[in-house]
Amino acid sequence: MDPTTEQVSADKPAADPSAAGAACAASAIDAPGVESPGLKALIEMGPLAAFFIAYYMADIMTATAVIMVATAIAVGFSWARTKRIPKVPLISAVVIAIFGGLTLWLADETFIKMKPTIVYSIFAAILFGGLAIKRAFLKPVFEMAFKLTDEGWRRLTLRWAFFFVAMAMVNEMVWRTMSTDVWVNFKVFGFLPLTFVFALSQMPFINRHQPPEAQEPAE
Repeated sequence: MDPTTEQVSADKPAADPSAAGAACAASAIDAPGVESPGLKALIEMGPLAAFFIAYYMADIMTATAVIMVATAIAVGFSWARTKRIPKVPLISAVVIAIFGGLTLWLADETFIKMKPTIVYSIFAAILFGGLAIKRAFLKPVFEMAFKLTDEGWRRLTLRWAFFFVAMAMVNEMVWRTMSTDVWVNFKVFGFLPLTFVFALSQMPFINRHQPPEAQEPAE
């Protein structure tokens, strides 16, 4: 997932954790106006951890309220620290505010369970939409991490778009057929490993589609 070093963490179509491979290329230097890896991890994983703890200490409604507040705090902290709001946490915050609000208002946990489906569907629609107008939106996101040919960027973007569709479908299958306990555990411990494994699985493709001037294997 997450684009310059700042872009890699800010504009990735992730996240939830959708660009774990590219995140490894982020700089450890905490430059002014640029998120450090530690700050980025706190913004992205802090609300999820708070959700998990609140669920097992109370219930899904409490956990929903907690993740709404924690996400708003994380986005606000990012703005205070870097004077910018990363796009992925912002999208996630908006979706959480809408679906979390519906969950609490209607006392129906269905809405918060649909949130990952909506987020992944948005990312897939953005990538497919870019390809429709002949733009590979992954290129400005990852070009500081590795170089690809134009065809390589197009095909990698297509792969990630289908991956996001698959993740949306997986979320729908889990929350509709499993218990809330199973869904919460999968949300916390399933999506990130799946994304990381998929990102790693793309490295042979990336190595095969590098331009001649960048033939050293991608790390």
